[in-house]
Amino acid sequence: MPSMSLQPDHRTAVSKAETAFREAFDPSALRKSRYPALIAEIQRWLATNRPQAPVSERQTLLSQRKRNGSLKERIEDMKTQRDSLASLLVEADAKILELTLENARLRAQVPSSKVTPIHQGSSAAA
Repeated sequence: MPSMSLQPDHRTAVSKAETAFREAFDPSALRKSRYPALIAEIQRWLATNRPQAPVSERQTLLSQRKRNGSLKERIEDMKTQRDSLASLLVEADAKILELTLENARLRAQVPSSKVTPIHQGSSAAA
């Protein structure tokens, strides 16, 4: 029986069974132990020439929507984080202002002292 080409039809998946069918073998007879070189060649060809399935326009749109959806979720998460951090910053600014005013009020209440400090800064140590 003449041998058929091992070039696969672009619509047919390449497999041991498909190869056996094309060569008019019983697929169960095509065992790795009987034909190790042929099986290795089929596996090498599959590893290097695996055809890419054509992506339909619908699949492309669904994939794009999924990516855009995850980006929208990330944007919403970032907005929430931004708003939370802005709130914390406003609270911190208010607390700083409150403490600054309290500090100024308490300094104004301290009576003036007539005691002269012993050390007048770093210039006294000579």
